Amino acid sequence: MDAGSTTNGLARTGERLFAYLRRVLPRVPFAEDLLAAWYCVLDPQTPPRVRHVLLGAVAYFLLPADLLPDVLPALGFSDDAAVIALVLSTLSGHVGEEHRERARRRLRGLAED
Repeated sequence: MDAGSTTNGLARTGERLFAYLRRVLPRVPFAEDLLAAWYCVLDPQTPPRVRHVLLGAVAYFLLPADLLPDVLPALGFSDDAAVIALVLSTLSGHVGEEHRERARRRLRGLAED
């Protein structure tokens, strides 16, 4: 896979992530963690192995079919939250304050939309 197709794939994933998150934001209490993981994926300083694991966690959030369907009240995002929490606890040394600050700024923008 060349750098151009990777960049295009990440751009499409980002568009999908923000569109979906905009719709479900009130039901996603772990949105800051999710976006911090996303911004760590985009950081060129993030090692490829870490980037792939974080991208897998973000992709799990976006998958329409997962362990608990997201449409279930109160439970729908609990499996997504668990995946994000596990990945971030394992890779916490790579997700820095700059990633979290970008996440907070983006969340403010999403909330204003």
